[in-house]
Amino acid sequence: MRTTTAIGTNGIAQPARAVLDAFTRPLRDLRISVTDRCNFRCIYCMPAEIYGERYEFLPRPHLLTFEETARLARLFVKLGVTKLRLTGGEPLVRQDLHLLVAMLSQIQGVEDLTLTTNGYLLPQQAQALKDAGLMRLTVSLDTLDDAVFHKMNGGRSGVDRVLEGIRAAEDAGFGPIKINAVVMKGVNDHTVVDLARFCKEHGYIVRFIEYMDVGNRNGWKMDHVVPSREVVRRISEAMPLEPAEKSYRGEVADRWRYTDGSGEMGVISSVTEPFCGDCTRARISPDGHLYTCLFASLGQDLKTPLRAGETDEALEQRIRTLWRLRDDRYSEERTSSAAPRGQKKVEMYHIGG
Repeated sequence: MRTTTAIGTNGIAQPARAVLDAFTRPLRDLRISVTDRCNFRCIYCMPAEIYGERYEFLPRPHLLTFEETARLARLFVKLGVTKLRLTGGEPLVRQDLHLLVAMLSQIQGVEDLTLTTNGYLLPQQAQALKDAGLMRLTVSLDTLDDAVFHKMNGGRSGVDRVLEGIRAAEDAGFGPIKINAVVMKGVNDHTVVDLARFCKEHGYIVRFIEYMDVGNRNGWKMDHVVPSREVVRRISEAMPLEPAEKSYRGEVADRWRYTDGSGEMGVISSVTEPFCGDCTRARISPDGHLYTCLFASLGQDLKTPLRAGETDEALEQRIRTLWRLRDDRYSEERTSSAAPRGQKKVEMYHIGG
């Protein structure tokens, strides 16, 4: 059980074994990208005109094995991580993913084991994931409008297929299911109220995410961003909302509950209201690099020393040192005079959202 002993300067409770970065942010969340491949071509992540049929993704030998992934996860948990999330690419295209889930679910100290998916392959895999020990699911669904959805995912899926995956997850015992929706001005922003109403009626928790400048190839412009406060305003006009407390310090979503008591929704405002000061996330790429920010330029190679036979103690110290040096705050700098110009950033499909 985690033991809290102090409060950091940013107000985040620190576990006894926590390792702190340059801004006293603890290492608490680890997002593990298990593949850089995806069966969708979403315009905000992997636009089809760039990631076509001939695009070369990582060869299988370059990927961390499940055993290597679980070993690294155990080391991160020793340093204070309590939440593990599997991402991609699309994690469910990684064959036999339930075997990795089973390994991770056995790590003592893991309080939350979850996965983000586009839902397309959930009908075949939801039950196996649940049986293996997966605790929660988040499904990406940007709109209920089928034509808009096709446009946003590169024509790879209709809405009905994703809804089938969500129902399969419910049948397997997952709940409450969270829905992620990236909001783009002039693309799907006119559909946010309908999606919020659908989630409210079905007991799902939707999170509307501001379109972010992750990576270098999605054509991001500030003009394409719909501020979260505008999303909240539109929804609240149709279904009145009131602010709700965050579930924990460092939670990236601002929570809102419906005043009729019928559930909640949330917004993630990385662009207009940065939350770098509370960020406790690290990311592992499919090829075993540690990234300390979603907008990082470079990752630190953990796979090479791992495969070279480095001991757990040496790997743990390596991770500890990298986190202590961490001073990332890209989203805050984006809106200040210190904003980095022309910075090359890792692509989102490589390290998850």
